[in-house]
Amino acid sequence: MKTVDLVVTNGKVFTNGSLFNGGLAIHEGKVVAICDENLLPDGKEVIDAKGNYVLPGSIDTHVHFRDPGRSDRETFKTGTFAAAAGGVTTVLEHPISTPPPYSSEILQNRIRVAEPQSIVDFAFFGAASAKFPQEIATISKEGIVGFKTFLHEAPEGRDAEFVGLTMDNDGELLDGLKEVAKTGLICAVHAENNDIIQRKIKLLRSIGRTDGKAHADSRPPISEVETVAKVIRYAKETGARIDFCHISTPEAMELIKRAKYEGQELYLETCPHYLFLSEDDLIKFGPFAKCNPPLREKVLVEKLWDYINDGSVDFIGSDHGPFLLSEKETGFPDIFVAPAGFPGIDLRLPLMLNAVNEGKLTLERTIELLCENPAKIFGLYPTKGIIQVGADADLVIVDMDATFTVCKEKMHSKSKDIAKVYEGWELKGKPIHTVVRGRIVMNNGSIDETAVGWGRLIKPF
Repeated sequence: MKTVDLVVTNGKVFTNGSLFNGGLAIHEGKVVAICDENLLPDGKEVIDAKGNYVLPGSIDTHVHFRDPGRSDRETFKTGTFAAAAGGVTTVLEHPISTPPPYSSEILQNRIRVAEPQSIVDFAFFGAASAKFPQEIATISKEGIVGFKTFLHEAPEGRDAEFVGLTMDNDGELLDGLKEVAKTGLICAVHAENNDIIQRKIKLLRSIGRTDGKAHADSRPPISEVETVAKVIRYAKETGARIDFCHISTPEAMELIKRAKYEGQELYLETCPHYLFLSEDDLIKFGPFAKCNPPLREKVLVEKLWDYINDGSVDFIGSDHGPFLLSEKETGFPDIFVAPAGFPGIDLRLPLMLNAVNEGKLTLERTIELLCENPAKIFGLYPTKGIIQVGADADLVIVDMDATFTVCKEKMHSKSKDIAKVYEGWELKGKPIHTVVRGRIVMNNGSIDETAVGWGRLIKPF
C-alpha cells in the first residue's frame, strides 16, 4: 500500500464490537486499513497510541451553540473547540437560536455561520411549530437530521429564541406531529407539562420560595411523566417518530420502554447531569445547576442506571447550554428568573469513561450510547459512529488510566465561567487525541486552532 495521510499505531482499536491490538491507516479522510502493526503502511503523520484505546469519535445528540444571535454566549468556533476537547467529532445542533431555523432561509444562514468556524462536523435539527405548518415539509428536504419542538410558550424574555419552535397546547401538538410524521423525520420533544409548572411557580413565589430547591419543586416528576405518556399516545395516533430529550425520571423511562416493546418507534435520551448530579447540587450551586427538567432526588438518579444498562436508553447528549455569568447570577434572588442550562460538551465522554472505570457500565455500552446509536438513529451510519474500513476517520484516543481534575479555566467554551457543577471533580479516563475525517484536531490534549473551518455539514445518508 502507498504512503497514507495518517497512521495510528500501538492501540487497542474498538472495531466490530471488541478491542483489537494493532493500528489503522487513514487516507483522504477515510479509514483504509485496520490491521496488525507489521502490516501498516507508512504515514505522512503518525500517532503512537501508546497502548491506549482508539474509539470511534463520539456524536453529541443535543447541543446548543446559540450562534447566530447570541454569539456572546457561544460560537461555533468555541463550541466545537470544546467538542474536540471532549472527544466529540460530530455535533447535532438543536434549534434554539435567534431566530430558530424553522424555515430553509434561516437554516441556510446558520450553515453559513457554522462552516467557517467549526473544527468538528455538524448537523442540524430544524424547528417545528404548528404555527408554521407549511415550513415543516419544506425544511425537511434541506438535509436536517430531525425536528425539535417545545411544548410551552417562550420563556420570559426569550421570545426571539423560540419563535417557530413551540407547540403551546394539545391541539397544536397533535397537528404539529401530524405534519412532522409526513416527512418521516424524527421529532425531538422537550416533554414537560407547562400548566403544572407555571401553576407551581406562581404558588411557590406567593410563599416566598425562590431558592434553588424551588426550581425542582416547581417541576416535579409528574410534569415529565404525564407529558411523556401524552406524547407517546399522540405519536401512536399520528405515526410520528419521537426522540424524548433529556429524560430525568425512571417512571418516564419505563413508559417509553414499554411503548417501544409494543412496536412504537421511540428514542430515549438522557444526559450526564441526570446520571451524576442531584437536587443536592441545585441547593449547593443554585442557578448554576439549573436545567430543565431539573436535577432529581438521588434515589431517582440511581434508578436511571437500570435503564442505561438494560438497553432502554438509546443515547446520551450533553444538552450543552451556554449562558453568560450575568444571566445566571440573576437567579440568586429568584431562581425562576435565571435561564436553564449549563455547558457540558467537553465532559460528556470523560464522565462516562469515569463511570466505566467505576463499573457502572461497560465500555461497549458507552460506545453504543455515545457513538453507534446516534449514528444509526439519525441516518449517519456507517459513515459515522464506527471504526471500519470505508468509514469517516473520526477517532478519539483515550487513556483509561489517566486521572485529571475538572477545572473550568482550562475549558474552551465561552460560557466556562458558569461551569461550576463539576469543578474540582477528579475523573479517570481522559481523551488525548481527537481526529475528524483524518485530521488531528486535538493532539496530546492541545486543540489545533488552525483547524477552524475543517468541520463540515453532515446530512443523513
